[in-house]
Amino acid sequence: MNVADIAGRLPLPEDVRRRLPVPTEQVAVVRLEGVITPSGSPAARRAGITLEALESPLTKAFGLPGLKAVALSISSPGGAPTQSALVADRIRGLAAEHEVPVIAFCEDVAASGGYWLACAADEIIAHPTSLVGSIGVVSGGFGLHEVIERHGIERRLHTAGENKARLDPFQPEREEDVAWLRGELEELHTLFTAWVRERRGDRLSTDDATVFSGEVWTGGRAKELGLIDGLGTLRGVLGARYPDAKITPVGAGRSILRLAGLLGASASAAQPSIPAMLRELEDRAAWARFGL
Repeated sequence: MNVADIAGRLPLPEDVRRRLPVPTEQVAVVRLEGVITPSGSPAARRAGITLEALESPLTKAFGLPGLKAVALSISSPGGAPTQSALVADRIRGLAAEHEVPVIAFCEDVAASGGYWLACAADEIIAHPTSLVGSIGVVSGGFGLHEVIERHGIERRLHTAGENKARLDPFQPEREEDVAWLRGELEELHTLFTAWVRERRGDRLSTDDATVFSGEVWTGGRAKELGLIDGLGTLRGVLGARYPDAKITPVGAGRSILRLAGLLGASASAAQPSIPAMLRELEDRAAWARFGL
């Protein structure tokens, strides 16, 4: 990294900045990669997308001097709805504050929560081979009651409140719990579709039953449906649109707490617990739904 790169990222006084070789125009690039995870979870400490992890790079990106636009490089199969909404809301807030356009670039996959993040941009670009959409909500888990019975393990669970232990993985599934879960999923789906309608508006070119079915499409088909605005690559589009601007990647810093979490994850990797293995399977399943 040269002096101009360093100076371009620092919040220097204007009189100092004028004496340094700072780029006059910049386009910030923030990478949103991985499963969107609940804040504070072990997956979030490893590599998940959360507002906490992205607060610093987003703030830095929108604060670059000579900023012409912010590009979001997205590769995510989705995940936690709340974190999807919080990150998207933060992006919109910063875009309004700094009055700069936001362009999302879909890479391998921008599906489910990944597409929620893409809708935070003013414009969405995808590669023809990208997988885009999956506007739906999914909940997965494991039923382990037969496993513990087979090994002679007795499940002891005591609650105050008849619905406190819904969908406990160590007990047989109950129809009333499934009905409750379906209601929750439908409500989240309604919020998701409302967000897409708000951000895409009349650019959506087909009926709701198709767009909001949870289906995923390649970039070309997504453009036909109005889910994206164009086809291309980040370097190609930004280079043509901002030929005089420096493309500046902005990444997350490694805080002491984050490093501690990563070290803890590394220390436990040699002998992973059953919950850790199940979390890993859930993450893999999120990518596997799209053949990745």
